[in-house]
Amino acid sequence: MIYQVYPRSFADADGDGMGDLRGITSRLDHLADLGVDALWMSPFYPSPQHDAGYDVADYRDVDPRFGTLEDFDALVAAAKARGLRVVVDLVPNHTSSDHVWFQEALTAGPGSTKRERYHFRKGLGPDGEQPPNGWQSVFGGPAWTRVPDGEWYLHLFDSSQPDLNWDLPEVRQMFIDVLRFWLDRGVDGFRVDVAHGLIKESGLPDWTEAQVPITSPGAEHRTPPMWDQDGVHDIYREWRRVLDSYEGDRMMVGEAWVSPAERMARYIRPDEMHQAFNFSYLMAPWTATDQRAAIVESIEGVAPVGAVCTWVLSNHDVVRHASRLGFEAGYSTQGGIGVGDAQPDEALGLRRARAATMLMLSLPGSAYLYQGEELGLPEHTTLPDDERQDPTWFRSKHEVRGRDGCRVPVPWEAAAPSFGFGPGSAAWLPQPADWGRFAADAERGVPGSTLSLYTEALRLRRTHQLGRGVLQWGTGEGEDLVDFRNGGIRVITNFGQVPAPLPPGEVLLASGDLAADGSLPPDTTAWIRA
Repeated sequence: MIYQVYPRSFADADGDGMGDLRGITSRLDHLADLGVDALWMSPFYPSPQHDAGYDVADYRDVDPRFGTLEDFDALVAAAKARGLRVVVDLVPNHTSSDHVWFQEALTAGPGSTKRERYHFRKGLGPDGEQPPNGWQSVFGGPAWTRVPDGEWYLHLFDSSQPDLNWDLPEVRQMFIDVLRFWLDRGVDGFRVDVAHGLIKESGLPDWTEAQVPITSPGAEHRTPPMWDQDGVHDIYREWRRVLDSYEGDRMMVGEAWVSPAERMARYIRPDEMHQAFNFSYLMAPWTATDQRAAIVESIEGVAPVGAVCTWVLSNHDVVRHASRLGFEAGYSTQGGIGVGDAQPDEALGLRRARAATMLMLSLPGSAYLYQGEELGLPEHTTLPDDERQDPTWFRSKHEVRGRDGCRVPVPWEAAAPSFGFGPGSAAWLPQPADWGRFAADAERGVPGSTLSLYTEALRLRRTHQLGRGVLQWGTGEGEDLVDFRNGGIRVITNFGQVPAPLPPGEVLLASGDLAADGSLPPDTTAWIRA
């Protein structure tokens, strides 16, 4: 069980409105009491924060807004004293435009070896006034920006995030040094950002199709030239050798938005990464058929390489599942929800989210939680547009709301300023006025609260070794049910519109109240001692 901490929004110790490392340390008891095994921290490195820290200016230091290297060391020590392992985010696809390498490239000019660290090209047209190819940024608009001397540089995300040239040995060595720097400080692993994007097809051939969340073969069954190139695997084999040279368990988990499952499984072969995020599962619609298919395809997809699945429902890049499941007719994982948009049904969304979480936690493999989901936090769907900071909002010319709604600071104390996020009343993104009802202190120890549900589910998951189990599909697989056994636990989720009878046995936990006759209501999951 790995818990994602988004440092800007977890806890603020110094009162400046932005979360920091000492704030995380102050809330570690919450994670230990919840029952997770590790925390993964999103970037805390020096950065101009054009993309909330995923534009890294220095990979071997801490941004002063988050603290110091001494604060980091204290956090690691405090986590390990509580039995928690620490995973840090690594952003190897691109640097910040403030990184010393990119500044040297700009100063050195065309033809310089300094520019070889990135993808600089001459433009098309008589005066080179057109981008070198038709590639588009994930955040909207062209993936190329022109510099004053006339050349263009590639950025698959924001213009402040120039893509590195991983064909250059100097780039590869720099990241080997970065891995060792943090391993030497005691980290237990790395979450690798944009793991499928480091290598580009030779020659950067044109590609005019739209960017899609999960990469799969497009025109003429050709893999997009900027994603999922075979050369990335040589990089991760080398990194694996570095991790294996350290004592104890060290791990890598890749953010690889690739499809089908067989392509994703290539990242977790025995000599590469240990895990890769299962985005096909995250994006599966809320129907019994789609959920069952996603589970089966995921498990079967990784079986040939001997790896375990990962399961995740929310993170810092997608609409929180307590909100996206609040739409009767489908939902979107990305794009954001804002003022003037169709709004989710909060009660429906939370009921389904609790059921989805219990279903996820019953599956064999590793599960990832996103901060605040254990409180039932919804998306901030009425965040004022003038408060938005996500570059997607600006690069899309205010057509795509972006990811700010899932990044709003966590409420800890119902009656405190900023709901206990920090000693001050302000937060870098404003919290909804009614979020006191989701505060951790308002839910802790309260029967039926979402926090109590998560805590008990994690305890039972560990007690019954569900993460190490094997699924056996049951006979109750109707059109509206997902029904299976994992060890001594039978798991049933009702996706239908009417209550479903439960088989004999002790109900250990249910995501919501059972019906008066003991049947399983719609949008509810039950764990039964088989």
